[in-house]
Amino acid sequence: MSLIYPAVPLIQSRAVASTDAVKMRVVTGSQLAALPQLERCDPASRRDIRIVAAVLPFKVNNYVIDELIDWDDVPDDPLYRLTFPHRDMLPVDVFDAVARVVDAGATRTEIRRVAEAARQRLNPHPGGQLELNVPIKDGLELRGLQHKYRETVLVFPAQGQTCHSYCGYCFRWAQFVGMPELRQAAYDPRQVVAYLREAPWVSDVLFTGGDPLVMSAEVLARYVEPVLEPGLEHIRNIRFGTKALSYNPYRFLTEPDADGLLRLFARCVESGKHVAVMAHFSHPRELETSAVVKAIRRIQSTGAIIRSQAPIVQHVNNAPKVWADLWRQAVRLGIVPYYMFVERDTGAQEYFALPLTRALEVYRNALASVSGLERTARGPVMSATPGKILIDGISTVAGSRVFVCRFLQARNPEWVGVPFFATYDADARWFDDLRPAFGEARFWFQDDPVQDWRHSLRESST
Repeated sequence: MSLIYPAVPLIQSRAVASTDAVKMRVVTGSQLAALPQLERCDPASRRDIRIVAAVLPFKVNNYVIDELIDWDDVPDDPLYRLTFPHRDMLPVDVFDAVARVVDAGATRTEIRRVAEAARQRLNPHPGGQLELNVPIKDGLELRGLQHKYRETVLVFPAQGQTCHSYCGYCFRWAQFVGMPELRQAAYDPRQVVAYLREAPWVSDVLFTGGDPLVMSAEVLARYVEPVLEPGLEHIRNIRFGTKALSYNPYRFLTEPDADGLLRLFARCVESGKHVAVMAHFSHPRELETSAVVKAIRRIQSTGAIIRSQAPIVQHVNNAPKVWADLWRQAVRLGIVPYYMFVERDTGAQEYFALPLTRALEVYRNALASVSGLERTARGPVMSATPGKILIDGISTVAGSRVFVCRFLQARNPEWVGVPFFATYDADARWFDDLRPAFGEARFWFQDDPVQDWRHSLRESST
């Protein structure tokens, strides 16, 4: 199958990005404080960067620095807030504990010891990712896979456990901090395929990370192509979770194996699979460079569909106009808006999270200002331990003010689509802050049996 690269339509671009080869360079951790663009900042702010970066992972590349951030608006620029450390990302006592050892000139070993203790306080694996989601085959855990929902298996290729740049709110930050016990990584594609062959109820495979598109096309193909083999016809959909379009569109344009990556997408489509690039766009500016527009067109030429999703967070996109502009621009480019998530209960949640009432207000006001074609994003959605919980609205039922909720996805498929009510709480920011309405002690699903999809049940299901 030959790839067809259609002409890029005229569109207002923030920068005229050349399609000549662009070499990606990254700046990580405390090195960010030494960027020339930050010379105008006061020494205290640069100190804060070094301290926060000792605990949470940060990496910014030259595309983000040169084409996305408006340096005249720093520190309030939303893309700067998204990618650079700020002292409020850590609880005050955690920040002070790390600051003491950093300011005292402690050794790397001592700083690492204090930082690792701090990370454990930040809920590195929310939603039971390790305790409840890791598959089991022949009595052994398959680290590097997750199977929370019946239809979908997540694969974390070992070579893809980093990103082109890091979002400060990333709920998978624990993958990037150099603590092996917190890391999820699949090393053997054969193990992945063996598990899928024994799970005929699985229809979707999501390659995630990190970001699987940091891998070379050749290495990525070792994980993807086996899924196209005979005997795996029950796998209908192949997804790639990625921030590459936002942080490095040149991955699809000028990198040495850009064509190879697109050919891999095309092979998947040609084999009869639906290919979904689950693109992470947090702000409309990420869709405004000429490089990203050309990258989008190249991906679409393979037959792959691009869907967009991101959490709603403070400092970056907590306004209806931002989301309305994001959805309009996405649809204009042929991208399907998919999810508005709620910031998860991990890492820098204290800095980025906002009340569920505000998230709902932003979502509804944004929805009301766009056309029907631009209203496909579902939200606000919490990826909580029981499943993906949607806040449908706020209402008064039997004299009580309540959140009206329902499951979009769940550990037990019988819960999907079932509404339930939580007591209205203006300060609630996450599912664990909610309480059942009408004086109930527990939500009904908390006592329901949950099907454990992690085990191979072929024999018992036939």
